Amino acid sequence: MAELVIKDLHVDVDTESGPKEILKGVDLTVGDGQVHAIMGPNGSGKSTLAYAVAGHPKYTITRGSVSLDGVDITALPVDERARAGLFLGMQYPVEVPGVSMANFLRTAKTALSGEAPRVRTWPEQVNEALTAMDLSSDFAERSVNEGFSGGEKKRGEIAQLELLDPRTAILDEIDSGLDIDALKVVSAGIVDYSRKPGKSVLLITHYTRILRYVHPDRVHVFVDGRVKITGGAELADNLEERGYEQYVK
Repeated sequence: MAELVIKDLHVDVDTESGPKEILKGVDLTVGDGQVHAIMGPNGSGKSTLAYAVAGHPKYTITRGSVSLDGVDITALPVDERARAGLFLGMQYPVEVPGVSMANFLRTAKTALSGEAPRVRTWPEQVNEALTAMDLSSDFAERSVNEGFSGGEKKRGEIAQLELLDPRTAILDEIDSGLDIDALKVVSAGIVDYSRKPGKSVLLITHYTRILRYVHPDRVHVFVDGRVKITGGAELADNLEERGYEQYVK
């Protein structure tokens, strides 16, 4: 199972002038085997939802709950949420100078599973994941995200998704900064992951172009920290044609 349930979620973010409420009561359920897309104007709370659910310390849940497969993860630290099966693909992946992708991936896999991956098979798994994302084998020896192009960073995120194999993936604007070819590669990786048994995906995006390749079961429009309207894939087409203004008003 990979059901993500968000109930009446209220979230404050730390600012220089003090806490500011961004999420104002979000209710959302991403069922096992489903792909949900979140769209909305800038500042509507989409990325705040992603980071709050993942446990970023800058974001404080003041009310409501988040559960994964029936287990309440609202108060868990970041690492325990990851062990529970949660993955966050970031819009701006962090650079980690001096730490190779190979060491990072092996350390992350060990932390999640409680044991180191097998020496005989792990390098082959890494190479397969990199190849699927159109990344060369020497990519594994480069420092995490240091000097990577925008496309390499995002393809690297999806390679991590494949190798770490979480239950639920939250992908925060994974399509930003991608050219057409890289978008197709990243989309194919998301689709392959979503088709595995016991997986779910929450895909946050500004644009409908990725939804031409990753077909969502549901689309949610965020406005002012809440889900304003929910519909099928046709809702994304409506947004492409008429924009967000119809819902902001």
